[in-house]
Order: sequence, then structure tokens, then C-alpha cells
Amino acid sequence: MDILQGNQHASPEDFYKSLKAKLEDHHDFPEDYLFKFIIPTDQSKLTEIYKVFDGIKFTLGNRESKNGKYTACNINAFVLDADQVVDIYQQVAKIEGVMLL
Repeated sequence: MDILQGNQHASPEDFYKSLKAKLEDHHDFPEDYLFKFIIPTDQSKLTEIYKVFDGIKFTLGNRESKNGKYTACNINAFVLDADQVVDIYQQVAKIEGVMLL
């Protein structure tokens, strides 16, 4: 799980607990929330990410790296609360090769 690299939290559970607290402190849900991911350039990976957002109103923007090896994926989604944000990150983290920002 790439989101934990360089993070002081020892476990994914600690990280997500901390993330939820920070989200609740700094956001006024419901609202649009910007999710950012870096993935190897592969349409099937994008499709897997889009499936996580199925049923959620969102807009997206993708940009390939200069050499075309990676794609930056930005998804602006309307979320109801911090729990939904954490759940989305947890689902996307299961997709191999995805870096969560």
C-alpha cells in the first residue's frame, strides 16, 4: 500500500483513523473532494478506479507523464462524509500499482 510510504503511522488502521480525524477537522461535508492517484499507464487500472466511484457524482482529469509510463488521475467527487472518503481510499488502495496522494 503506497499511501503508507514515508508515513509515521505503523499500520493502515492507524493511518485511516488519523486521516478520518483530519478530514473531519478540515472539511465541511457533504462537499466535493479531490482524490489524486498515480498509476502505471494502463486503461484497465483506470477502469478499476472508476468502478470504485460507481454511483457517485464525479468529474475527472487524467494526464500522462512525459514518457507515458504513468498517468496522474484526478477525480473530484461529491462525498457525504469523512467515512466515505476513507472507504474510497481503502478500495482504491487494493488496486495493484496505484499510488494514493
